[in-house]
Amino acid sequence: MWPLLPLQALLLAVAPGGDGTHWAYRAPVAPTLPAEAFPGWARSPLDLFVGARFAAEGLRPAPEASRATLLRRASLDLTGLPPTPEELAAFLADAAPDAYERALERLFASPHYGEHQARAWLDLARYADTRGYEKDARREMWRYREQVIEAFQQDVPFDRFTAEQLAGDLLPGATVEQLVASGFHRNTLVNEEGGTDPEEFRVAAVKDRVNTTALVWLGTTLECAQCHDHKYDPFTQEDYYRFYAFFDSTEDSGNSDEPSLEAPGEAWRARMAPLVAERDELKRRFEALSSSGAFEGWRVAWQAFPPSAPLVPASVSTSSGVTFAPLPDGSWLAHGEPAGSDDYVLTAELAPGALHGFALDVLPDASLPGRGPGRNEHGNFVLNELELRLDGVPVALAPARADHEQDGYPAHAATDGDPHSGWAIGGASEEAHVLYVPLGEARTLAAPARLELTLRQQYGSGHVLGRWRVGRLSEPVPAADPVPGPALVPALAQDTPALRETYARGFARHARELAPARVRLAKLEQELAPPRALVMKERAEPRRTFVHGRGNFLAPGKEVEPGVPAVLPPLAATGVRPTRLDLARWLTAPENPLSARVVVNRLWQRVFGAGLVETENDFGTRGERPSHPELLDWLALEFRARGQSQREFLRLVLTSATYRQDSGGAPEAWARDPQNRLLARGPKLRLEAETVRDLALAASGLLAREVGGPSVFPPQPEGIWQSPYSGERWPTSQGKDAHRRGLYTFLKRSAPYPTFLLFDATSRELACSRRQRSNTPLQALATLDDPAFVECAQALGARLAQAGSLEAGVRLGFVLCTAREPAPEELALLAELFEARRADYALRPEDVHLRAGEGATPELAAWCALATVLLNLDETLTKS
Repeated sequence: MWPLLPLQALLLAVAPGGDGTHWAYRAPVAPTLPAEAFPGWARSPLDLFVGARFAAEGLRPAPEASRATLLRRASLDLTGLPPTPEELAAFLADAAPDAYERALERLFASPHYGEHQARAWLDLARYADTRGYEKDARREMWRYREQVIEAFQQDVPFDRFTAEQLAGDLLPGATVEQLVASGFHRNTLVNEEGGTDPEEFRVAAVKDRVNTTALVWLGTTLECAQCHDHKYDPFTQEDYYRFYAFFDSTEDSGNSDEPSLEAPGEAWRARMAPLVAERDELKRRFEALSSSGAFEGWRVAWQAFPPSAPLVPASVSTSSGVTFAPLPDGSWLAHGEPAGSDDYVLTAELAPGALHGFALDVLPDASLPGRGPGRNEHGNFVLNELELRLDGVPVALAPARADHEQDGYPAHAATDGDPHSGWAIGGASEEAHVLYVPLGEARTLAAPARLELTLRQQYGSGHVLGRWRVGRLSEPVPAADPVPGPALVPALAQDTPALRETYARGFARHARELAPARVRLAKLEQELAPPRALVMKERAEPRRTFVHGRGNFLAPGKEVEPGVPAVLPPLAATGVRPTRLDLARWLTAPENPLSARVVVNRLWQRVFGAGLVETENDFGTRGERPSHPELLDWLALEFRARGQSQREFLRLVLTSATYRQDSGGAPEAWARDPQNRLLARGPKLRLEAETVRDLALAASGLLAREVGGPSVFPPQPEGIWQSPYSGERWPTSQGKDAHRRGLYTFLKRSAPYPTFLLFDATSRELACSRRQRSNTPLQALATLDDPAFVECAQALGARLAQAGSLEAGVRLGFVLCTAREPAPEELALLAELFEARRADYALRPEDVHLRAGEGATPELAAWCALATVLLNLDETLTKS
């Protein structure tokens, strides 16, 4: 009779090995290579293991795939892009025995290799461009993506890659790129919703880091031990929180993106080099003009402006809760919370004498709202109207003039009598500005007069006209431009070198003849602002970590120190508290039985569609046993022997006879093994979401092949992305940015790119080690009707129409989409389809524009229809 044992103990007792230890927790042992079951077939030791299984199952290898198929298969596996017709033709013409191996080297060297390999890692890293949760606001994270691309392109060994991803900030003398790499665990969600507990969501982020680390490097469901001991695998709840302690002492919180750093990077500098050159040329132009005749004339015109004498107001009243305090320079500084709009009423006594108008100086101050990176640097406002009374009688004002005007907010709008228009300084640089307000008709005051000046204005973005002063003009205001800023007014009659330098700066900032260049320079400075990256950073004093009772962080139990599960080899003893860097080195150490197996299994999965362990995220007792256990161990040990190089591992797999099999296979192999777990045929898989779109862009000739950079916004249906908090809408990219690879598409967690979701991409809220592969009618509708695919079909149709003949066009389109020549019957069928569509469009010309755009001919529409068919062929959308 069976003894009554806990399920976990029972499963371990019957696990392979006989000692009660599950196979995954025992170190890989180098197996004896099997004898060659099919002489002449094997190209690699891995083929010996596969061939031995064939023989045991009564199967035979499939024939080798055609050369065209091999090139397309390898191109899609390594770069995610199909071979060009020129690359295909060159490969087919190369009769050398090592032609395939040299083609692989070209693909490994392609800049698109790093892009394609990085895409799968970003699923594991849960990379996204927004913070998640309710508000799901934007955050700048693309430098992390760029760093991952470069790491794969440079084939950084996996042990070093691991150290940088998990603990780049702890590496001695960490570089900017290593700090950026530590953003792997800054991809966690951040909750900015009002009223939430930051500690609750910090803890949630830490648990996500624990669970993700266990998934990515150990292939385990360690998260099952958050609330209690694991029900099936030998992990205790204390194991979980010892692991948790590695990540519990970082400085980030549950409601903030900090810490971050400026991370320009070499790739960014290279992309910015043309803009830097343009900016420097504009600055040189300003410097040259500062000593030109134009500048001298401008300076003389400035000197014609009268100085203003600051008034000493008797009072300043407001219609809101804002109050004003006088400063020694005659200005007034606001205090208090501004309302939506306000009236400031200044009263003062004017002495007898000439009165030609007033000068309103708007001044910056460190106390004003809106200061800080990316925000308005001083009191932003819209001055809608100025109203003047002398001794209670309204006085007409002439059009106002200013030293600074913002598009849509001219100075004269402050005196035009229209309360819906006004003058604004929002978004200007941190400097003083002046508004000159001439009287409609100059006056000479024979006796003192009571002045009442009303500034009727609206606040912009919660800001306030916060520091200002009013000066009396006793001389006429010149009609000619330019208008001098307030800094020059007191000293216009002087001509010192320092003042000339001030004039030169003012000329560069305000001269109308420099306005276009100035606008461009401001835009360049904005574009040249270095990108930022979210990074990990340890606290000076580690937090104390406790077991969470039933997983509740508000129920602390036993205190624990950082450590690893007891069932696995211990950390190397250092005598000090272990860190994330120690954990990273432990994960990839030779003693760790899991990580090498997990990594090679995941790489195998990318090529063949399923790993040797099909449950790639669960190497525990509830997971599947390996289909080829000895091969898995041999690959894990070979991966270590080759320096943990993922590129070398892929080279090993892609040069094998197993990989090079035709995907058709024998009927008995399909009957015996419909999922191809025995590998008796080559892989035939539906392409992943980004690759489906990339292939359409490549075939059409639209694909923009630049590597790296910020995320882009390709066309998508209206109304999918609507933020109730910021009012943001999907800002559809123009030009080449609309045609960049899917890897660079902006990913909003609460509204991912819809076509990618249809093709089984994820929202990246959690780590994903394997996407599902579905085949639905909605996918077909997307490739037929999605604006991005319609544009690709139109561009491909136009490309085929230029081929010179019907046969040449059909042949070119078929090669572009499938990377092989069409068979005669395929060529005939597609030509017949083209003729039928051309006849249809000739009879229904009103439908032509729907297929090919405005102004198209029935013939072009037929080419576009043919292109749509080619882009939707099963052979186009699969790797076979």
